[in-house]
Parts: sequence; C-alpha cells; structure tokens
Amino acid sequence: MSQQTLRLAVVIGSVREGRFGPVVAEWFAARAREHGRFTVDVVDLADTPLPLELPPVPPAVRPDMDRPASMAHLTERLSAADAFVVVTPEYNRSFPASLKAAIDWHFTEWQAKPVGFVGYSGGSGGLLAIEQLRQVLGELHAHTVRDCVSFPRYYQLFAPDGTLREPEEPAGAAKVMLDSLQWWAAALSEGRRARPFTA
Repeated sequence: MSQQTLRLAVVIGSVREGRFGPVVAEWFAARAREHGRFTVDVVDLADTPLPLELPPVPPAVRPDMDRPASMAHLTERLSAADAFVVVTPEYNRSFPASLKAAIDWHFTEWQAKPVGFVGYSGGSGGLLAIEQLRQVLGELHAHTVRDCVSFPRYYQLFAPDGTLREPEEPAGAAKVMLDSLQWWAAALSEGRRARPFTA
C-alpha cells in the first residue's frame, strides 16, 4: 500500500450560537496534524447556508444535481476528502439538524470513504449521536470506523484556553482512530482509482 498523504476533512457539525464544537475540532485537528499522514481541512458547517428542505429529486437519485451556489465550496471540500471525522454534539439523544442537512445534500461525496467520529455532550459523550450517524452514513455507502473519541461532561474536561486538563487518554483514543482511518482511507482511495465505485 502506498504511503501517500491523505486528505482528511474534520467536519464541525454544530452551528448554533455558543457551540463548543470548534474547540473540540481544533483539538482533534491538531492530533491529526501530529499524526503526520493527513492533510487536514477543518470544515465548519456554520460557514455554509444549509437549506433543510431538499430538492424534489434528492442527490441519491441524481448525484449531478444543481445545489445552491452558496454550497459549492462545501461540496468541493467534501468531494476532495479521502476521509472524514465528524465532530458532533448530542442534542436530545441525536445529532444536529445542520449535520443531517449537510449529509443529505450530498451523496457521492461520502461514498467508499471512511468516517470517524468525535462526540461531546453533558452525558453520553455524544455516543448516542454517533450510533445514529453510523446508520445514516452507512446508507450512503461510507465506511464508519469502529473506534471513536468521546467527551462526556466536556465542560469539565477542557480548560478555558481550549486545552484538555488530562490529555493522555483522549490523545490515545485519537491516535487509534486516526490509524484506522489512515488504513481505510488508503485502501479505499486506491480502490476508487482502480475501479470507480458504483452502487
């Protein structure tokens, strides 16, 4: 397997005012850069207007559909990625509507690519949101890796400056997930080059 540098999109799923997502995403992006096998692109969904109403013919049926012009840059960045890490909070035992909209407005951009998760919440650490995201992204033919990073009671774990008070265990979990993402991203990237994915 080749040792190419892979493109990793770290997607911040929350867009609401006062969100903690960018703090968690920047922490994880730093771990991904340290890993050394990825070019990291932090994709903040708050930068893109995301209509909640899909067009009459959804992307799954017509992947070449015209999206709103304001979404073009997001689509390009998702398409360019070899792998994804979704940073998600847990709202009422699920993930944010903004994240569902971003997923649903796209289809081929997720196909045959690996996805990892970093969750945070006051209770489960985002695990309930992550389990639902596994089902959603599996429907789009993405491969979700087994390992994830979870921050229960995140407000106690992070210091005011955005650093972790006890970083060793989360950093270890991030390394395990990044190793898995790197393997799958390399394998699936080579597979897509050898034979375009069709579903």
